[in-house]
Amino acid sequence: MDRSFVIVQISDLHLDGSGRLLATLETLNAAIRERMGDFADIPDRILLITGDIVDDPTPPALDEALAVMTSFRQTGLFTDIQAIAGNHDVKRPSQRAGRHDVYDYLHLPRTSKSVYYRQAGLDLVLLDSNRASLTTLASGNVDQSAYNAMVSASARLSVELAGSLGSGGRADYAEPVENLVRVLALHHHPLPQATGEGKRFLGVPDEPLMYLAAPATFLEAATSLNVDLVLHGHRHVEGLTRYSIPDPRATSESDDAFWRTIYVLSCPSSTGQAGDDAGFNVIHFGPMSHPMSHGGRIEYRFAIARYSRPRKDGAFRPLDSNLPHGVVRLPAGRDFSRDPAVQSGIEIDACTTLKRDQVAAFARRLLLRRAFYADGEVDWADLLHVYLVTSHVWADLESKSSRSARKHDVDAVAVVTSLLRRLIEQSANVLGIDSFQLDELRARRLINRDDLRRELPWVARPGIDVEIETRQRLQLLRDLNEQAKALGLDADLGGEMPPQARSDGRGPGGH
Repeated sequence: MDRSFVIVQISDLHLDGSGRLLATLETLNAAIRERMGDFADIPDRILLITGDIVDDPTPPALDEALAVMTSFRQTGLFTDIQAIAGNHDVKRPSQRAGRHDVYDYLHLPRTSKSVYYRQAGLDLVLLDSNRASLTTLASGNVDQSAYNAMVSASARLSVELAGSLGSGGRADYAEPVENLVRVLALHHHPLPQATGEGKRFLGVPDEPLMYLAAPATFLEAATSLNVDLVLHGHRHVEGLTRYSIPDPRATSESDDAFWRTIYVLSCPSSTGQAGDDAGFNVIHFGPMSHPMSHGGRIEYRFAIARYSRPRKDGAFRPLDSNLPHGVVRLPAGRDFSRDPAVQSGIEIDACTTLKRDQVAAFARRLLLRRAFYADGEVDWADLLHVYLVTSHVWADLESKSSRSARKHDVDAVAVVTSLLRRLIEQSANVLGIDSFQLDELRARRLINRDDLRRELPWVARPGIDVEIETRQRLQLLRDLNEQAKALGLDADLGGEMPPQARSDGRGPGGH
């Protein structure tokens, strides 16, 4: 299954516990249900609320918020519901004792929270922005010390974001961190946002201090961590911005990778509060309908549908009606194609046991790759990477299949494990990697191909007879093919590469 997810973003409900918004919420729910009909088969369907769930955190308002979130959960439209706090959700120091807020009542994160969705490879980062916003200064006298404190809070927010994710990723990611799709959600807009004509017509002034302090610092931190999309609310207006900064690691200004790009998407009040138009967003990440790829890779994109309900109108309609199907299509900007071993590992993990036809299907995906054929000049570093990641996943396959398979099949799977180990050892020997380094590599389940090339030699060591090693490798692959036959897969491993292996992915090893 291709990696894919959908996020429905609603925001700024401003519930007050009176029930006055019940009809509005029913209209919103019906509109979302209609739009979600196209995504029923997507495994990860997430409802995201980007703050100001209540207008004031009184017990009746908080009870209503809990009921509304429960009603969305009971629709069955979503596999998960996530929310973050806005400035209206926070108990103010001037309020009397006994007040609660959404942090405690709805169990929302007070700092940051990262939610990983394995099938989609989505890392949804929820970040509380209340401490780092200039909201509290918007209507009062801007004191220099207060401003400096707020800028410091925003800088700490950037540090917190970097610290919570880290360049190395977390231990429970099922794939290299570079391959994650990162979506960041917060309440306040990270860039100044233009006020719509409608607001000016109504006499509401611009609010220049409502965004994050030190926004450039924050967005630079986000782009450096490969955040692809930022979702926010707060302003009650729609907006879509592309933010790009030069990549200091780029080798040339003409390089396509010179710019690091992040998209910033705003959501209006989904209940149309403060006299504003109501709205919500549907964000779908997935493969393009017409793959445009090099070497058979699938390209991915964000498809964003924004919906708006004007004042005094009961229906939600596409905001971008001038575009085909009312959808804004954005290139994802990076190569999100997964190594077949990563995809297989995620699917194997979801199985309790494996039947024979499932074992054969996984074996086909793992072994029908360039690294298992005689493919011209050999790239030993690339072969090492493919054999390593395949070996890790094959161990999972062996564990699951041993519970239900016949002894003949169990023995064949075990021999494949042994042959993969020998292929790894041979590639490491050709490259001059000692046993200690190899043990370290085997201990790392998530091995990024580019990192491996940076860390280790990628050409054969001096004095090695590459021709002899190549012949030995082909013999090992032919032995591997005999075991694959026993599993129902006659793939001619070690022979001429079939078309499906030629187009399995980037690089000579079929990454």
